[in-house]
Amino acid sequence: MTQDTALKAEQDGVLPGLAVGEFYYEDLGGGRFRSTIHAQGAWNAHEQHMAPASGILAHALAQHEPRPDLRIARISYEILGLIHAGEFEVAVRTVRPGKTIELVEAELTARGRVAIRASAWRLITTDSSAVAAVEDTAIPPVEECERWDGSTEWPGGYIRSLEMYQAPHHRSGNGTVWIRTAHPLVGGAESPDWVRLMGLVDTANGIATRVPPGQGSWAFPNVDLQIHMYREPRGEWLGIDNAVSFGADGIGLTSSVLHDADGPFGRAEQILTLRRS
Repeated sequence: MTQDTALKAEQDGVLPGLAVGEFYYEDLGGGRFRSTIHAQGAWNAHEQHMAPASGILAHALAQHEPRPDLRIARISYEILGLIHAGEFEVAVRTVRPGKTIELVEAELTARGRVAIRASAWRLITTDSSAVAAVEDTAIPPVEECERWDGSTEWPGGYIRSLEMYQAPHHRSGNGTVWIRTAHPLVGGAESPDWVRLMGLVDTANGIATRVPPGQGSWAFPNVDLQIHMYREPRGEWLGIDNAVSFGADGIGLTSSVLHDADGPFGRAEQILTLRRS
């Protein structure tokens, strides 16, 4: 597909090989899925955005040999290459079984190549309310924020699928947004709240850009996504409070505190490769 053809296909909302529906992924059975236009990436029209792709891996991890006494507390995603749009498969395995701590792993393979590898620690849950405390500070609620159209800065079907609000203090390099989506992660299937929210976290790298993306500027894609959750989030809104740092040697970092309607619940980090575009 040429660049002009890809651009026209994006404008028309159609790309060859995509599923059609008001959801991010079609479940084909047997660990196979097909992405829709709503999962389309921002850097290339023919790839998936890392946000919904990380969500589908969280979805698979949540379904793998679940235990009610354990929950996923950390997910580490390694982006190994282009996440091709269209059909792909997800395989999950237990790396380290245990009574109170388990390590599980999921891989997303598209066109015969592993595009994302995710490892997750599942930890036993106990009553620690007597010592519970959080140092992360709250952010302004959605009601005190202004509607923001991220598609004015970023292309792609994923960005267009979001409802987004910016806090009043939002600025380049340091910002706060609330995000939600009306689209289910998988067509015809229910996902836990925390899984759906995981499918939004990677948006963090584009909410307070230090430089505008596009030709004649800089590209700053992340090569990983690390998420730590000291509390299981709930609800439909994800709050992201982040800061973006660019080093002088071509490497940057996006650091975020994650929130739901009840307050902060964890953190996310994304290491960036900085390149002239």
